[in-house]
Amino acid sequence: MFVPFLIMFREGLEAALIVSLIASYLKRTQRGLWLGVVWIGVFVAAALCLALGLFINATTGEFPQKQQELFEGIVAVVAVCILTYMVFWMRKVSRSIKVHLEGAIDNALNSGRGQGWALVAMVFFAVAREGLESVFFLLAAFQQDVGIAAPIGAMLGLGAAIVLGFLIYYGGVKLHLAKFFKWTSLFILFVAAGLAAGAARAFHEAGLWNGLQDIAFDLSNTLSTHSLFGTLLEGMFGYQEAPSVSEVLVYFLYLIPALFFFFMPQGKSSVAATAASAGQKTQR
Repeated sequence: MFVPFLIMFREGLEAALIVSLIASYLKRTQRGLWLGVVWIGVFVAAALCLALGLFINATTGEFPQKQQELFEGIVAVVAVCILTYMVFWMRKVSRSIKVHLEGAIDNALNSGRGQGWALVAMVFFAVAREGLESVFFLLAAFQQDVGIAAPIGAMLGLGAAIVLGFLIYYGGVKLHLAKFFKWTSLFILFVAAGLAAGAARAFHEAGLWNGLQDIAFDLSNTLSTHSLFGTLLEGMFGYQEAPSVSEVLVYFLYLIPALFFFFMPQGKSSVAATAASAGQKTQR
């Protein structure tokens, strides 16, 4: 429940921040009449992502067992790729996202007759990207946790993100976004490593991968997945009490490079470029 809550809270907050930045800039530049267009883009994107998620979830139950395992492995791989991209994309653009958005808004509204559609498309793709990321992660999460807790956690996370997004927009809450995204990103990398290991396990059960299947270690007597802490670790990080060698290898082959690049200092050139573009924007 906690992982779907956190992912949906973070993804929902990213989308809410993007929408609030767009809305704030439109109001600040006396273009508030376009706010209705922004909401059209938001609702269309949300409806499309919801429909896609429901369709995929409804049709996967019709697969035979091996195909079901193969599909679960593929979804887990896609979720790992999306989560990794999400973490490093936000790390890269967090300092300049406002400048980029304002420039994109100006381009959309200066595009001639189709300016309304250009703004709808801009908001649609911004929200749809976050929504599609959430769809594939939730599909992977729901396959690991088949109870009602995971969907409830996801809905609570999305609801909390929407509320917090409105509070930030209206100035009622000041959130240290840099720290928030840094620590949630670190947590997400561990979640993604667990999903990667789960993908290796699913591919083995689908008959696609049969190497390195010896038990790496057995902690069933020390930290069983039937215990409270073991269940929490399994739900959050994909912990297995007796993983195979291939699962352990995949876990660390993903996690170690990911942490290395995550903690690597960002180049000064990118920061300087961001500051320069912000300065040019201010002068206009």
